Amino acid sequence: MQRLNKYIASSGICSRRKADELIESGAVNVNGKIIKELGFQVSDKDKVFVNKVLIHPKKLEYYKFYKPAGYITTSDDEKGRRTIYDIIPKELHKLKPVGRLDKDSTGLLIMTNDGDLINQLTHPSLKVNKTYIVSVEGKINVNDLETLYNGIEIEKGKMAYANAQVLDMDNKTTMLQIVLNQGMNRQIRKMCDYIGHPVISLKRIQHATISIEGLKRGQIKPIKPSQIKDLRQYIKKLEKDSDD
Repeated sequence: MQRLNKYIASSGICSRRKADELIESGAVNVNGKIIKELGFQVSDKDKVFVNKVLIHPKKLEYYKFYKPAGYITTSDDEKGRRTIYDIIPKELHKLKPVGRLDKDSTGLLIMTNDGDLINQLTHPSLKVNKTYIVSVEGKINVNDLETLYNGIEIEKGKMAYANAQVLDMDNKTTMLQIVLNQGMNRQIRKMCDYIGHPVISLKRIQHATISIEGLKRGQIKPIKPSQIKDLRQYIKKLEKDSDD
């Protein structure tokens, strides 16, 4: 037996929170009866309908993908640009990316059909860490690092923060490691533009506890069950901290 919202989320159509909304709205029918009780329990023998469509739990799959530059993070593009699904095997096209990387950025994308996990990793309240290696123009100084840390209004009413440290520097460029726990569009590029050091290259190397280690550019690999277990423990801790 399992909670109805978990059963719905396991079908891949939405997250648990969205499932709760569907249940409360009367859109969920179990064995011919509309259920609005959030804690309702179901088994694999029950027939669950969402908006009159019979759903089935899916096998949850978790992959990590090394996105190359030149591809956008979507399944379809009206402008005809290349997407990540042009290089991901067709049998994995059912998977969705956790967050996005812009066209010119490279690096780690977690890919899954677990809608609940996608919601947890992208929900702003949890402040999930994402780590990047970023090359910028010019020589970064301490004041620049403090500005990134203290926050920049990259859009009206939207403050962006970044924890950055210098990895390497020469007369023309600086290599930074940047950690974000926000998910604003082109956040790093906008912040670096603001301090006068435009981004040359940007690569995500870690998302939460999952790293790009062991991947070649354009490659996709399953994430090990032990790593998913560690990821869930990380999320559980963040959820606990956000409730305190």
